[in-house]
Amino acid sequence: MQEFEGTVNGQFRRRAGQVAAAGCLLASVLAGPAVAQDAKPAAAGPTMRLELNRLEPAGENCRTYLLVDNGKGSALKSLKVDLFAFDTEGVAQKRLAVELGPVQERKTVVRLFDFPGIACPKIGRVLLNDVLACEGGEASRESCLERIDTSSKTGTEFAR
Repeated sequence: MQEFEGTVNGQFRRRAGQVAAAGCLLASVLAGPAVAQDAKPAAAGPTMRLELNRLEPAGENCRTYLLVDNGKGSALKSLKVDLFAFDTEGVAQKRLAVELGPVQERKTVVRLFDFPGIACPKIGRVLLNDVLACEGGEASRESCLERIDTSSKTGTEFAR
């Protein structure tokens, strides 16, 4: 009889442990989305938008107006990007490193630069190839690239 009681008590304890573990798992599953939602705003996708706003001739160069919308992000001392201009046939024509910083927190600014030696109508697409430098707060080069979303107000595509 003693052995039987031990087995029954052992099974009962094991079942109670399984029920408790299942309850904890269920609680974590139910609480998980709430915790994830709380954490999500910090890493909720792009927080900075780069918009190819205008292209205009500047002699033999193409003057580029790039809108930097940091309305949701933190300040950066430096944001240096690697850009490629492709012609209308899709062939890479010019590579340019552009410093867009400093970028203030929750601020939108326009930065001007020239693609040298290429006429604006010959540019079919601009590619944000990489982020070369990103300094400020907890930012890293990789995290800055993930923060950026691109768009264009011109007839020229601006892609990431």
